[in-house]
Amino acid sequence: MQAFRIHKGLVAPMDRENVDTDAIIPKQYLKSIKRTGFGPNLFDEWRYLDAGEPGQDPVSRKPNPDFVLNQPRYQGASVLIARQNFGCGSSREHAPWALEQYGFRAIIAPSFADIFFNNCFKNGVLPIVLTELQVDNLFNEVAAFPGYELTIDLERQVVVKPDGVELPFDVQPFRKYCLLNGFDDIGLTLRHADKIKAYEAERLAQKPWLNNRIV
Repeated sequence: MQAFRIHKGLVAPMDRENVDTDAIIPKQYLKSIKRTGFGPNLFDEWRYLDAGEPGQDPVSRKPNPDFVLNQPRYQGASVLIARQNFGCGSSREHAPWALEQYGFRAIIAPSFADIFFNNCFKNGVLPIVLTELQVDNLFNEVAAFPGYELTIDLERQVVVKPDGVELPFDVQPFRKYCLLNGFDDIGLTLRHADKIKAYEAERLAQKPWLNNRIV
């Protein structure tokens, strides 16, 4: 998992409340057992005018010119601002996969669905909760200033606006530790790889029959 320390990026607005995980990544793409390749299908039913299927070449699709992420001014955006209850619906982990693989490193909203919120931290995406007034102001500033960027400093726990104003946010210490160091659940376990190998070697020495293999 990619570590998150300080990130400066172009901001894109998702001006809808209650954006659910089926809108983030529709159900037909959940058939894949891989964890890659979901970026082109982020917000698929809003982003394209035609229906999409797994494995379809995105170049063959018909983009919706009115959808925010298809507008030229938001190309390359890596910070998403959203409205309340972002990520509601089913618990699919494919939702943060799609967001991260599209290029979003952080999402700012007044509130998130709990399971989606937790899944973001496990997949290198930083969900930031700010007040509705703060988020409203960000939407207004993004609309007013093309190329609007935010700097997010996880160590200091602040969102820095272009004028230097800092918006503090809360994050649990353990989640912060994992993001700063790029540790997902597997990464956390692998910190103890030497101890795990030593335990396995000792166990096999005591019970050698455990090493038998059925051919």
